[in-house]
Amino acid sequence: MTLCGWVESKRDHGGAVFIDLRDRYGITQVVIGPPEANATLIDEAGRVAAESVILIRGKVSERLEGKANEKLATGEIEVRSEHFEILNSCETPPFTPNQADLPGEDLRLKYRFLDLRRAEMQRSMVLRSTIVKTMRDYFAEYDFIDVETPILGRSTPEGARDYLVPSRVHPDSFYALPQSPQLYKQILMVAGFDRYIQVAKCFRDEDLRADRQPEFTQLDMEMSFVDAEDVMSLIDGLVARTAKEVLGKEVKTPLPRMTYDESVRRFGSDAPDLRFDMEIVDVTSVAKKTEFRVFRGTADSGGFVRGIPVKNAATKYSRRQIDELTEYVKGDFGAKGLAWFRVEDDGSLWSPISKNFDEAHLAEIKELMAGEPGDLLMFLADSWEVTSKGLAGLRKRLAVDLGLIDPEELNCSWVTEFPMFERDEETGRWNAMHHPFTAPLESDLPSLKDNPQDCRAQAYDLVINGSEAGGGTIRIHNPSTQSDVFELLGIDAETAEDRFGFLLNALKYGAPPHGGIALGVDRWVMLFAGLDNIREVIAFPKTQKAADLMTQAPGSVDKEQLAELHLRAAKVTN
Repeated sequence: MTLCGWVESKRDHGGAVFIDLRDRYGITQVVIGPPEANATLIDEAGRVAAESVILIRGKVSERLEGKANEKLATGEIEVRSEHFEILNSCETPPFTPNQADLPGEDLRLKYRFLDLRRAEMQRSMVLRSTIVKTMRDYFAEYDFIDVETPILGRSTPEGARDYLVPSRVHPDSFYALPQSPQLYKQILMVAGFDRYIQVAKCFRDEDLRADRQPEFTQLDMEMSFVDAEDVMSLIDGLVARTAKEVLGKEVKTPLPRMTYDESVRRFGSDAPDLRFDMEIVDVTSVAKKTEFRVFRGTADSGGFVRGIPVKNAATKYSRRQIDELTEYVKGDFGAKGLAWFRVEDDGSLWSPISKNFDEAHLAEIKELMAGEPGDLLMFLADSWEVTSKGLAGLRKRLAVDLGLIDPEELNCSWVTEFPMFERDEETGRWNAMHHPFTAPLESDLPSLKDNPQDCRAQAYDLVINGSEAGGGTIRIHNPSTQSDVFELLGIDAETAEDRFGFLLNALKYGAPPHGGIALGVDRWVMLFAGLDNIREVIAFPKTQKAADLMTQAPGSVDKEQLAELHLRAAKVTN
């Protein structure tokens, strides 16, 4: 047989050289020694450098008794070489794929071609390919067609900044790289393609996080003549299929559903991690009756006092550690402080602030929090938004600290009925919470013009292990309603025609009711792999400053190239 691959390691045992040859499929032990090999062959193999590319021809043999390696899939056999050839030698690498301590991420990204040789990275890439294939196969079974939409399109801002591409043949005009195929897929519905999918590359010029990249991949789907439940039910099946085929896990469907209001009330977040309890409890009603000024003052001024019960944690956090948690909620979420009580063995509540409370009020707080001896009760007193975000963040941090999260669990759910709009605190204007093409609930349509704050959207987010793994909506198919939404968002008729005229025109020509979803492929792979950094599941990712350290992109271009595009570089000083 013939094997080609990279030298993982080698061992020179005098009259024979043992090489661990690595390829995408695993590691195979190669033996170069008598009687098959002559001295020249042995000497050549002994001088080959790690990570060099070699070719081996030889016979497959069972390993000697007691020499099997149970850690390898090929551990019971070896290849006895009859021909050895160095296809390409390797210079001394800055790191090797099999070294125990990995270098910093910047060095790994600069030498990504070496980093991708690591078994962990190759498993991630294979997992990604498997998930995408599963998605394609699933939708093919339901008669979806795969349609490619343009990469060079019109700038139609959808919340994030566009990446712009200047046109050479149209001076002073620009294409935009798509933030999503949203408008194209809606037009496909108008065109009669009632079931569309696409594995789409999308681009957003926004600040990056561990789970966000400037260019990303999504499974984009749209259907005609459906409601929200139709879309969610179809994705329920996809989640169950993918979990079964990729991880061998059973996911019970239908997936749980909860409204946005319920999710924020119970967990402080619209992407709740349901792998552990620790639900938020509102004790504002008691706070209004206490003499503790922080609680009473917040409640009387229209704020909220909300808390989380941390089971069996009373003795697990020292005062210093609680002070650290206090600084965490203050620094990351703008909270004014963190109040807490321990539930003592006799059932009473103790805290440095407990002297400010009547026994009856402490008992009422304990009852609302379902506190039991050994529990730690933690509270924020602030606005609804600060208590929600602060307790959601605290809840996640405590769960990690206390080991409450089962890394093997795959918890999937839906959050529905998001607000249609959110108010911009700086300008006072309304913004679309999802995008301006989202349809309101039929029951809330009368609120669209006069009470937009009460208008809920036909929107639904898929949440996996506390991360948004997909978001979708039923779209507006009525041109009049679409115009009303544009007007509410401060997009006048002239601007709407300039930016979205092609969509408004299409809606006039028999647009069916339609809706869909976009599933974040990168994030799905990250979550299914049990990782917390999206760069680990993308072959060639960008850094948090949107730079490619391997190719050194972005880079400068020649003045002649700029001139052809009717551009010139100018330094901008702030």
